[in-house]
Amino acid sequence: MTHDAAAEPDLARMARERRARLAATMRRHDVPALLLLGRAAVQYATGALWPSSDAGHAHQQPTLALFVADDPHPHLFTPHADVLLADLPRDHVHPGLHPEFLTGVRDLARRVRELVGASLPERIGLDEATIAMHLELPGLLGATTLVDAQPVLAAARIVKTRDEVLCIRRAQQINDRAMLDVQAELRPGVRPHELSALFLRRVLELGASGNLVDPIWQPMPARRADGPFTVNGEIAFPLPSSARPFAAGETIWVDTGITWNGYVSDFGRTWIVGDDPSPAQRALFDRWRAVLARVVACIRPGATGADLIAAACAGEARPPWLAHLYLGHGAGLDSAELPFVGSDLGAGFDTSLVLEPGMVLVLEPVVWEDGVGGHRAEEAVVVTGDGCEPITTHPYAPFA
Repeated sequence: MTHDAAAEPDLARMARERRARLAATMRRHDVPALLLLGRAAVQYATGALWPSSDAGHAHQQPTLALFVADDPHPHLFTPHADVLLADLPRDHVHPGLHPEFLTGVRDLARRVRELVGASLPERIGLDEATIAMHLELPGLLGATTLVDAQPVLAAARIVKTRDEVLCIRRAQQINDRAMLDVQAELRPGVRPHELSALFLRRVLELGASGNLVDPIWQPMPARRADGPFTVNGEIAFPLPSSARPFAAGETIWVDTGITWNGYVSDFGRTWIVGDDPSPAQRALFDRWRAVLARVVACIRPGATGADLIAAACAGEARPPWLAHLYLGHGAGLDSAELPFVGSDLGAGFDTSLVLEPGMVLVLEPVVWEDGVGGHRAEEAVVVTGDGCEPITTHPYAPFA
């Protein structure tokens, strides 16, 4: 799993390897067919890419997939005439359906019967369901039982192929490069929306497929009490950008994410507006970097999520990340997907998570000292055969 960052991903090979992995996982879970509505799940199963749409269109005119483990090609139902396909035969691409409505669900059941055959499998996995599907679909599929597709999808997607990692690398490179230009414009008097405009223009100029995360440029207080009220007493992050100009010396927590061929980047840094960090702020960065170094040194095949947490905490009573964030999360077709480390899934889940080559982790510990503030940054890595390799390339200015 050693990756050449300059290599070009083979998208057709990636689609074939993903489908083979998904079909094998379906057989292990005894789920012969999947009916998929979630954007990332459909993209994973079919290799199709389609234009972004607003939430209303996404619900009323979704792209769906029917994946049968014994069929080498999935069926795609899409309203988008300009959908980008990897290698689907034309007879596997069908007009869009409307599962928000009862008539659309009946059309969906009829098409499933036509494509799978009169003898439907005993179990079909479903990742998402509209209200109309919940009410109508079970009665239209006879003896077939609808089961949760998420365990199958999670098991297949948690380990990335070489081409998936290359796509993630490319997305991160675009994001990291654009942020160099954005940070150069950070000064007192600049407004958050001006940074957003520059960022969005630059990522598209550099080849991004689209934007994923509404750019976050959040001024952070030095004390918890100076920030917005939160019900759990934690630090408020993230908040929507305001029109207020940045002030000299403010600490800014930055978070952005874009897509390239469906795969995501995840960028996080701490910046200081128009000033050098104080000695206390540099000390926070040094603590953050020490946490990151301990965790990275622990990443290898066979290590568990609990091992990473122990390395991060190093005997401290309070974990060095915010309670409503993670120590780390995966990234792929979604900006936060398995594996999760240090989440609210609990200690048992962290112990059960065993790292494998090809897993991608975005590490985002947070160190905080009331009266000084906090340091937050994100670093993406891919697990290799004997450790891990960095994906993030952006520097840590103004701290290093």
